Amino acid sequence: MGSGHPVGGERAAGFKPARLLVLRRLVGPGLIFLGAVALFVVAGRLPVVPVPGQLGPDFWPRVILIGLMGGCLLKALEMSRSKTTLASLAQPLSLPKLVGGIALVLAYPALAPLLGFPLTTFLFLLAYMYLAGTRRPVPLVAISTLGTLALLYLFVKVVYLPLPKGAGALDDFTILLYRLLRIF
Repeated sequence: MGSGHPVGGERAAGFKPARLLVLRRLVGPGLIFLGAVALFVVAGRLPVVPVPGQLGPDFWPRVILIGLMGGCLLKALEMSRSKTTLASLAQPLSLPKLVGGIALVLAYPALAPLLGFPLTTFLFLLAYMYLAGTRRPVPLVAISTLGTLALLYLFVKVVYLPLPKGAGALDDFTILLYRLLRIF
């Protein structure tokens, strides 16, 4: 690797290092985009029994996949226009942050039936943002609160998804919150 070339140590035939760098950066979004296209096609093959006034089972998965494809296109556009070098992309990996993030993601579905969706989501967002480096209390609480409220409205009012309400007194808290927000 000591050949002096910044990408992979060797110059690919016919490629300039900058062009190879752009192509390497587009692989991730490109693969995710292709996966989303394949899943979009599969979602279109779901058996649909039309119910007047209701969306079919293929609607929300396809909406989410369209959003994912759009996000991949935007990320690819951003990466292709970026002037970032390969050296600046190689940031050291923080093992404690990685393990903490994985632990939070695994704890979320385990805690949701006990704490309820609203409290679990609020605590998850708070902890994840803190782990990612946000330390100011006002943005932590504000974003966690607004994110939880937005997800509650989306899942309960728009998608009609039954969410875990929690156990014991937390079940009562969730029902009270739903009523205060007029979503239940």
